[in-house]
This record gives sequence, C-alpha cells and structure tokens, in this order.
Amino acid sequence: MILLPPELRYALRANAINAQAAEAKGARFDPVPVIKLFNPLGAATWLATELAEDGDTLFGLADIGFGCPELGPFSLSEIASVRLPFGLGIERDIAFEGRFRLSVWTAWSRRAGSILWAETLLRRMSRGDEIGPPPEAPGNG
Repeated sequence: MILLPPELRYALRANAINAQAAEAKGARFDPVPVIKLFNPLGAATWLATELAEDGDTLFGLADIGFGCPELGPFSLSEIASVRLPFGLGIERDIAFEGRFRLSVWTAWSRRAGSILWAETLLRRMSRGDEIGPPPEAPGNG
C-alpha cells in the first residue's frame, strides 16, 4: 500500500504552506488531519496535518501506544520502514475522515490516553451520544 499517494501529499504540503503563512501573520493554524497511519498489530497511530518541504517530515499527533500522544514532527520514511510479523507494515486508514481539528484530536487523545480511544469517543460524540468533556486519562482521576 502506498502510504502517501499524490493527492494526500498535495493536501499535506498545502497545509504546511498555510501553517507558515499563518505563523508569519502571528495567527494560529489548526487544520483537520489529512491522513491516519496505524500499526495493524498494535496501538501505534499517527495523525498528520502537514508535510515539510523535504517530503519526509510530517507534523501531527503521534501515539506509539504508551498512553501519551504527542504533537510534533515524525518521519514518513521511518514509519514506512517498519517491518512487522507476517510481512505487514504500517498502513494508511483509507476510511479515515478528519472531521475534527488537530487541537480537538490532541486534547481528547491526551486525556483519553490514546488516539484510538479518542477516535471512539469522538465518533460517539459526532453521533449525538452524550459523552461530556474529554475524559481523564487512566490513573489521573
């Protein structure tokens, strides 16, 4: 599977350019994630909003499965080089719809302890289920 097809690469680059323009004006840029990458055998998940000019450095929310999703840069080539059992590698969620801004994903993922759990909660919220504010992370209550 191609992790980053041309149309997604273009959208990520456009976001990076818009982020630079917003920063130059002192404005806040809070895009919707363009792509979700995941480990099909584990909890590692990445939501990317931007792609740097080098064509490798993505920016977004990274969760390697230790309960502390972090906002920042990560390498597409490193993610693509991961080799898992059974001949698997990191995959792109082709059904992913970035309906929420990165700040929302970040807040919910940090409080829930993972992007995956935040995704479940945000899906419930978008259906109209009453779930309240982002939950406390396990062990924080």
